[in-house]
Amino acid sequence: MEKPKVLVVDDDKDIVEIIEVTLQDEFNVLKAYTGKEALSLAKKTPPDLIILDYILPDIDGPSICKTLRQDVFTLYTPILMLTGKGEVEDKVYGLETGADDYMVKPFSPSELLARVRMLIRRAHIQLDANPLTRLPGNVSITKELEKRMQNKEEFAVLYLDIDNFKALNDYYGFERGNEVIKTLARILLEATQEYESARSFIGHIGGDDFVIITLPEKAEIIAQKVINQFDKISPQFFDEKDRGKGYIETLDRTGKKRKFKFLTISIGITDNVNREFQHVAEISFRGAELKEYAKKFPQSKYIIDRRTSK
Repeated sequence: MEKPKVLVVDDDKDIVEIIEVTLQDEFNVLKAYTGKEALSLAKKTPPDLIILDYILPDIDGPSICKTLRQDVFTLYTPILMLTGKGEVEDKVYGLETGADDYMVKPFSPSELLARVRMLIRRAHIQLDANPLTRLPGNVSITKELEKRMQNKEEFAVLYLDIDNFKALNDYYGFERGNEVIKTLARILLEATQEYESARSFIGHIGGDDFVIITLPEKAEIIAQKVINQFDKISPQFFDEKDRGKGYIETLDRTGKKRKFKFLTISIGITDNVNREFQHVAEISFRGAELKEYAKKFPQSKYIIDRRTSK
C-alpha cells in the first residue's frame, strides 16, 4: 500500500530534515524550500497533507494557504502551519487563511507526528475524497444535500457528465481520460468561485460524473460558464492528427465501430424553489433524468427542470 504523501515547506533545511526523519517511516515526504516551489509541487503531485512554514523567502505561509484553497486539488488538503512566532494574532491569521492546525517552533517530533496522523485521519473521515480530483464523494454529497434540506435552504443541483468520454478513454487510454476529468474539475471550481463560491459545493460522484450544489439564481449562469470553458478546451484532448479530422474512430458500447466527435458536456439542473424534496434520492432521480435528456442533443447542453409540485 502506498504511503500517504506529506509536503514539507520550509526554507530551513535543518527543520525539513528533522521533519523528514520524523515522518519517513509512515509517510512519503516531499520537500520544498520556497513558496513558489511548494505551489508547483502541490499542483503537480497533490499531497495528503501539507506542513507549511509561516515565513518563507518569497511568499508567506498565509498567502500560500489562500492560493491552495483556490485550487480544486488542494481545496480540502489538511494544512499544518509552523512558525517561530508565538503571537496569537499570527495563529489566528494563519487559521483564517485556511490552515487546519498550528504548531510553534521548536516543536516536539512526537507531537508533530501525532498531529499529522490526526489531521490525515480526520480528513479521511470527514471527506470521502475522490483520489483523482480530491473532491468530496457520494457520502459527502448526500450529507450536504440533507443539511440544506433540513435547514430549509433554497438550492439548485447541477448533475454533469461528459458525452463520449468512454470512447476517448478507450481510444487514447486511461491517462488521457484522467486528464479530461481533472480538467473538468478545475473548470467547475473556477465557475463556482466566480459566482457565490462560499455557497457552492462541488462533488465527484465517480468517473466523469460530477455534481454542483449552489444558489438557484446562479445555476444557469454556472452551467453556461462550464459549457463555454469545456467546449473551448475540448479539441485539445484529441491528438493533432485526430483534431484535424475532428473525430476519432473506435467501438461504441454495442461493439460497432463509429466516429466520435469532440467531447461535449451534458448538465441536468433541478432545484427546490417550486417543489419540496423529501429525500436525496428524489433529487438524484430528477437530475439524472434531465441530464439524460440533455444527452440527446449533439452539442453541450444544460436542461433545467421547470416543473412544479406546489
